[in-house]
Amino acid sequence: MSLYRFLISRKFFIHLSIAIILTIVIIWGTLKILDSYTLHGENYILPDYSGFIFQDIESLSTEGEFEYIIIDSIFDPNKEKASIVLQDPPPFSKVKKGRKIYLTIVAVMPEQVEMPNLENLTLRQAMNILKSVGLEVNSLNYIPDFALNAVRTQKYLGDTIFPGTLIEKGSWIDLVLGGNENIKVQVPFLIGMTQNEANKIINLSSFNVGDEVFLDGKNEIHSRVYKQEPSCILDTSLNLGEKINIWYRSDLNFDFEEL
Repeated sequence: MSLYRFLISRKFFIHLSIAIILTIVIIWGTLKILDSYTLHGENYILPDYSGFIFQDIESLSTEGEFEYIIIDSIFDPNKEKASIVLQDPPPFSKVKKGRKIYLTIVAVMPEQVEMPNLENLTLRQAMNILKSVGLEVNSLNYIPDFALNAVRTQKYLGDTIFPGTLIEKGSWIDLVLGGNENIKVQVPFLIGMTQNEANKIINLSSFNVGDEVFLDGKNEIHSRVYKQEPSCILDTSLNLGEKINIWYRSDLNFDFEEL
């Protein structure tokens, strides 16, 4: 049979129809399998896990839509231990069932740092070093010594702490400094400063932070010094290590330019 006669024969059209139908069936079946494997069209809105304890987030997921993986932990004394602070993908993303969710949580065990050696350093140097390793100045105590504002002893919870001692990050350190009871220091001007700024200036001026009152609630950004006692207006001077009391107001509620 010639090729032309075969191409126009009934047998050829039957085989061609079967081939077309089989091709369509195979393509359709393949697409269905791929849709099932990739969960095409089955998207979930990812919740915001911020602040939740890791062990509790399973209750937010029904039928195990997601797989949770902790990839990092950070130290934050202001947040609950094991609580979630970061997630990837971010909250409210559209994800498919079975997606891996990568989480960063607050460390359960507090981070430890080595106590630096502050002896014989100046007050400013000691404060900078403490800040760099994640420790805070608690109180300044002065003893008679010719080396003004030189660190003589470093203490933690009332006892001397030696350099290299492991201590919880964020701990408060007392400094014993050289001074003279006859020395008077000018009270600094604090009005309009944030709490961190005011505390730093008070310590650098050789004073201690006294009572702190937040009249509009505490806020690291908006709470600013509204009143200080003693005042600096009358060129007040105090002995080394004396306390300065502070009152704060929110700059959202009060115009400090008019003060």
